[in-house]
Amino acid sequence: MLIYEKDNKLIIENVKSFNITHIFDCGQCFRWNKEDDGSYTGVVKNKVINILQNNSTIIFDKINYDDYETLIRNYFDMDTDYDNIKNQINVDEVINKSIEFGQGIRILNQDEWETMISFMISANNRIPMIKKVIENLSMSFGDYICNYKGRDYYAFPSAEQLCKAPLEKIQQCKAGFRSERIKEAAQRALYEKDIIYNLKNKTYDEGLEYLKTYKGIGDKVANCILLFSMKQFDTFPVDVWVRRIMQTLYVGENTSDKDIRIFAENKFGKFSGYAQQYLFYYARENGIGR
Repeated sequence: MLIYEKDNKLIIENVKSFNITHIFDCGQCFRWNKEDDGSYTGVVKNKVINILQNNSTIIFDKINYDDYETLIRNYFDMDTDYDNIKNQINVDEVINKSIEFGQGIRILNQDEWETMISFMISANNRIPMIKKVIENLSMSFGDYICNYKGRDYYAFPSAEQLCKAPLEKIQQCKAGFRSERIKEAAQRALYEKDIIYNLKNKTYDEGLEYLKTYKGIGDKVANCILLFSMKQFDTFPVDVWVRRIMQTLYVGENTSDKDIRIFAENKFGKFSGYAQQYLFYYARENGIGR
C-alpha cells in the first residue's frame, strides 16, 4: 500500500480486499450512510469520516496520517491478511462463490459498548429502524462532533450519558421495549466497563456467558457483539439470512440455529466469523432461501 496526504485528504493506493459497499452493507455496522457521490460517511468514536473508493484507491476526506495511525488502521483492520483468511475458509463451492461476490468485506474493529447497544437494538428489528434509533440516541445524549456537508453529527452516547438519561427520553428515541434494557445495560456498564472492554482477551465461552447475563442479549446478539467488536472470529452468528443459506445449501431445513452454528464452526474453524460475513452478504444480496 502507498499512503500519503494531499489536499486535506488521506489517500491509500493499492489496497487489497477492500470494498466500501461490501464493508458497510454486510450487516456489521449501522452508522455509515451512502452519499450521492458514492462515498460513505460515518462516525467512529468522536470522528466523522467520509470515505470514497476508486478501484483500489481509498480516499478519506479531512483525515491525516496521524488519524490513520490512531484510528483508521485498527478500525478498518488494515494489517490483516485477508487473502490468507479466504484461502483457509475456501473449502467448497458455496463459500467460494460467496467470497468472490463479497471479496471486499472486512470485519471492522468497532467499539465494544456501542456494538453491545447497537445489536441489542437490532434484535427483531429492520436495518432502517436500527439506524434511526441509534442516530436518535446519539443526537439526544451523545456529544456534538461537527457539521459535515450540511449535517450535524454526534458521538454514540457513553454508558454514563445513557445512565443519566430519563427512561421516557430513551423511549422517545423510538427504542420501544428495548428502552429499559438499554437503561439497565448502561447502569451495569458504569461498574463493569473494564469487563466489557476486556472480553476480547477472554475465551469465546467466557464472553458469551457474560454477555447473555444482559437482558435483551441472547445467543445471536451475543455472537454478533463478540465477532464485530471483541475479536472472537471463531464464532458464527446465525440470523434469518444465514439460516436460509445454510438450510438451503448446507443442512436440512429443520436444523436449529445452534446446530447450524456448530456445523459452521466445525467446517470453517478459527475464521468462522469471516465465513459468516461472506455467506450473509451473498445470501441477502442474491435472495437465497427466500
